[in-house]
Amino acid sequence: MKKKIEDAVIRAEMLAPSALELEEARRIKQEEMIRESNLWDDPAKSDKVLVKLADIAKVVDTLKDLTYKAEEAKLITELAENNVIDYGLFKQAYNASLDVGKFLDQYKMSKLLKGLYDVEGACVIINAGSGGIYPEIWADKLLSMYGKWAKKQGYIGRVVEKYPSKSGGIKSATIEFEFECAYGYLLGEKGVHYMIGSQNGSVLHEAFAACVDVVPLFLKTACDLEIDDGDLVVSPPLIEQSGTKPTICIQHIPTGIQVQSSGERNHFANKIKALNRLKAKLLVIAREQEVSSVSSIKRDAIVDLWQKETRRYVSHPYKLVQDVKTGIQLPDLNSILDGNIEPLIEAHINIR
Repeated sequence: MKKKIEDAVIRAEMLAPSALELEEARRIKQEEMIRESNLWDDPAKSDKVLVKLADIAKVVDTLKDLTYKAEEAKLITELAENNVIDYGLFKQAYNASLDVGKFLDQYKMSKLLKGLYDVEGACVIINAGSGGIYPEIWADKLLSMYGKWAKKQGYIGRVVEKYPSKSGGIKSATIEFEFECAYGYLLGEKGVHYMIGSQNGSVLHEAFAACVDVVPLFLKTACDLEIDDGDLVVSPPLIEQSGTKPTICIQHIPTGIQVQSSGERNHFANKIKALNRLKAKLLVIAREQEVSSVSSIKRDAIVDLWQKETRRYVSHPYKLVQDVKTGIQLPDLNSILDGNIEPLIEAHINIR
C-alpha cells in the first residue's frame, strides 16, 4: 500500500506541474479569443468557444485538486513512518493515490486522442452471432465487461436497449456512455469478439462470436447533419421482440445503413434517437472513406463489421486475451472480463 502511494505521488510531482502549466496557458488563450472576437455575431461559434473554455477550466481545477491530494498523501505517509496516524488516515491516503493515478492515466490517454469525434460520448451496440445459446451468453458477458469498465472509471454505462434470449443471454443490447472521450476510448472495440473454448468437457474447441459497433454520442452540440426525408424509410425491427415497446427502425436507402431504437418512452423519442444514431454512423463512415459529404459515401465500400476481427478471448486449454489489431496479449482473461480493459484501450489509441 505504501509503495503504491509513493509511486502515485512521484507521478503527480513529475507530471502535474507541466500539465497544469499547459492547461493554464490554453485557458488564457481561450479567454483572449473571447475578448478579441465578437461572438454575438456567431452564436454557434460562441457556444463552441465557451464549451471549450469550460472544459479547460474543469481540467485545471482537477489538476489543482490532484496536486493537493498528492501532497496530502505524501504528508500522511511521512507521518505514518513515525506512527503518529491511524490506519484509517493511511487508507484515506491510499484511496487518494488511486484517484491521482486514475486521473493521470485518463489525462495521458485523452491527450493522445486526435480524432474528430474522439471527445464525444459513445453508444456501444452488441449483437450476438449465430449458433445457438453460447454466442448469446457471450454477448451478455461483453455487455457486462463494458459496464464494469465504465464503473471502474467512475462513470455509468446506461443500458438503453436489451433484447434477452431464452438462454439467459442476449440477442442484442445497446449501452450508452455519456462522458467525454468515451468514443475515443472505445473506438478500438469495433468488430467481432470471439470467445474460444470447449463446452461440457469436450476436447473440441469452439468459437462463439459477438459483434461490437461503436457510434459517437454527441454530448454538448447536436449533430447538424441534414438528411433528405426521401432517403429514409421506416423498416421492420432489426430484432423481433415480445411486448409493446415502441420500436423504431430507420434505414438510409442510399447506403443501406439501418439503426433501431426502443429504449425511449414513445415513438417520437425513439425516432429522434434512431435518427441521431443514423447521422452519427453516416458521419463516421464518410470520414472513414475520406469523402467530403454523406452523399459521396460508396455503399459497396462500407466495412462489414462482421468481417473485421478485433479480439480473441481464449478460455481453454489456457486463458489468454489476444488483440488482433494491436498484437497485444494478456494472460488474465477473468480480469479483462471484469472490466480491466485499459491496457487494450491504450494500445489501440497508441496505434492510431
